[in-house]
Amino acid sequence: MTKQRIDLVTGLAACSIVAALVAALGRRRTLGIFAACTAAASAVLSQRNSKTSDELDSQVTALTEQIYQLERAVASQVQNRMAAEDSVKLLSEQLFAAEQSTGKTGSKPIMIDTSGDRGLTDPETGLFNHKYFLVALDSRIAAARRHLRPVAVALLKVVDGREGKDRPAADPTIAADALRKALRDCDTATRLDDGRFGVVLEDTPENGAIWTLERVRRLIAEDHPNLTFWAGVACYPTHAVDTGSLVNSADNALTAAYDWPQDRIEVAVE
Repeated sequence: MTKQRIDLVTGLAACSIVAALVAALGRRRTLGIFAACTAAASAVLSQRNSKTSDELDSQVTALTEQIYQLERAVASQVQNRMAAEDSVKLLSEQLFAAEQSTGKTGSKPIMIDTSGDRGLTDPETGLFNHKYFLVALDSRIAAARRHLRPVAVALLKVVDGREGKDRPAADPTIAADALRKALRDCDTATRLDDGRFGVVLEDTPENGAIWTLERVRRLIAEDHPNLTFWAGVACYPTHAVDTGSLVNSADNALTAAYDWPQDRIEVAVE
């Protein structure tokens, strides 16, 4: 289109010159007027072509900047993925060593009874520990980023009693057993260093996470109605896009649940 406009400008300019010469030689007023009109049209089209060229240059500059920003974002994601894969590789080596030391292989991913190896598991419950929780969450987020799938993380606390602010923590094996019954093989249940429980739910959106925790709550309440269950939920990528931020969001949600004396499941605020 720009080339056609340039050709048209050139043609109009040529016509203007020819008409002006003929008018000058023949002293014809009509041809003189035609030459003036042609020259004016050529000037207008030249101005439009100049404006169009400036607009195209501006658009090209903007697109170039967007491409640069996208390249930086992709490079950052690749670095994060490589770091997560390195962590998973290290954890896999530790897990293999733990299985060899106990003589057990092929166990479910969420609960491998390797209580003899305290580098991976919580000795009281047999669940994986805080260290495994962080690395597993890293790997789940890396996989979710590649396949565009959601991941949910939940922090749980179960206390003894239904009233009062200083209720002691409940027997941890009660919550551990409920998690074993409620979670899928692809999910991860852990006991954290502070006595709370951390759960990673693969390919699970917010509603699915709430229903899963509700099943855990009901399993506990069936046999232990005197216990209080609190949970905080955060989802990737709705509430955060990295491990630290996601855990912090779930922790804030759990803190909000503490404000309720009875059982409560809170979801992080976007």
